[in-house]
Amino acid sequence: MKEYNEAIEFLYTSMPMFQRVGAAAYKPGLDIVKLLDNKFGNPHLKYKTIHVAGTNGKGSTAHTLAAILQSAGYRVGLYTSPHLVDFRERIRVNGAMISHKVVVDFVNRYRAMLLDCYPSFFELTMTMAFEHFANEKVDIAVIETGLGGRLDSTNIITPILSVITNISFDHTTFLGNTLPAIASEKAGIIKVGVPVVIGEAQGEVREVFAQKAKEQEAPILFAEDNRCFDTVESLDDSVLYRATRYGDIVGELVGDCQPKNASTVLTALPLLEAQGLAITSQAVKEGFVHVTTLTGLMGRWMTLQKSPQVVCDTGHNVGGWEYISRRLHSVEGVLHMVIGFVNDKDVSHILEMMPKTARYYFTNAQIERAMPVAQLAEIATQCDLIGEQYLSVEDAYKSALANANPTDTIFIGGSTFIVADLLTFIKERE
Repeated sequence: MKEYNEAIEFLYTSMPMFQRVGAAAYKPGLDIVKLLDNKFGNPHLKYKTIHVAGTNGKGSTAHTLAAILQSAGYRVGLYTSPHLVDFRERIRVNGAMISHKVVVDFVNRYRAMLLDCYPSFFELTMTMAFEHFANEKVDIAVIETGLGGRLDSTNIITPILSVITNISFDHTTFLGNTLPAIASEKAGIIKVGVPVVIGEAQGEVREVFAQKAKEQEAPILFAEDNRCFDTVESLDDSVLYRATRYGDIVGELVGDCQPKNASTVLTALPLLEAQGLAITSQAVKEGFVHVTTLTGLMGRWMTLQKSPQVVCDTGHNVGGWEYISRRLHSVEGVLHMVIGFVNDKDVSHILEMMPKTARYYFTNAQIERAMPVAQLAEIATQCDLIGEQYLSVEDAYKSALANANPTDTIFIGGSTFIVADLLTFIKERE
C-alpha cells in the first residue's frame, strides 16, 4: 500500500488535477495525449468504445450503458471522472476497480520513460485506463469525457457510438458563454460516419448538433423525438418505465433527471444492436435495476439512511440543480441542507433555486478549489437563505443529524467534493 500511496501522490502533485485545483490543471488539445498514447502502444485501438459527453447525466448514462452490456455477457471497461472516495473508481472492468498493483506498475513505467512532455493528471490517468482495458481484454469500453469534447483528452478514440446527454452552463471559462458555443465544443466528439445520440437539445443547440452531424455524415438521433416509454412512475426507491422496446423496466436511479437519461440510453441501444452487439431485454432490465451494484456508481440522489432520510447528490451546476431543486421542494417534513461549492462557479443562480424554508448548514470541502464557507454564507444571505457555518462537511453533517427528527430529510450536496468528503467520513466511521 505504501507504493500505491506514493504513486497516487505522484499523480496528484506532479500533474495538477482539475478536480482539486481547477483552471491551473486544464490543458486543452490532443498533441500530448496522442504522444503518450503512442508510447504505450495505442491501447484504445484494441477494443470497441462508446464515447459519452454532456453537461449533466453523462455519468448516469455511461454507467447504465456499461451495466447493460455487462448483463449482456460482455467484458466492459468503464472510464469516468471524477472519483469520490478512491482514485480507482475512475477505471473499472465489469465493475471491479483497477488494482493497486496495476496503478503502481503504470506509474513506475511512465516515470522510467523520461518523456520530454508534461501530460496532465487526466491525460495520464486516461492512458492508464486505456492500457488497463487492453490488458484485461475488454470487448468494449464506455468512455466518459472529462471536460468539453472537441479538445478533451478522450477524443483520440473513434467509437462505434457517440452520446451527448445535454447542454447547460458549466465550465464557461473553457467552453464558451452561450449554450450554442458549449454545444459546439461537445459536438467535437462527433466522428465521421459514427452514429450519435443526443439526449436533450432544443433550438440553436439542436441546430449545432444537427449541422455537425451533417458535416461528418454521422447518423443522428434525438432521444426527445423517440417515444421510449409510455409512462414513468416513481416508486419508493426506483422508477418504473412502462412499455419500452424491452418491456417494463425498473430503474434503480431516481431523481427528476433520470427519465431523460433513460430515454438517452434506450435510444442508444438499438444503434449498438445494429452494429452486432447482442443485447436482450433481460440484459436491459438487469442493467437498469442493478446499475450501482454492477458498476459502482455513487452520488446520484443516493439514499444513505432512513429515519431521518439522508440523501446526497453530486449535481453541481444550474442544469443539475433544476432537477434537484424540484425534488427538494417536494420533500415532506423539515429539510436540512448541508451545502458547499467550489470557488470558480457563480452559485447565486443555484442558491436562488433552493427552498427558503429549509435549515442550512454551510460548509466547504477540504480541497483548494472549495469556496470558503464564510463567502458562501454571505452569498446565501443575499438569496434569503439563513444557516450556520461549519469548517468541514463532517461537522456540518453531524450537526444536521443531531438536529433532525426521524421524519426529517437531510440533503448533502452542492459539489462533487462535498459528497466525496461525506462518503469518506462515513467509510472511515464504519
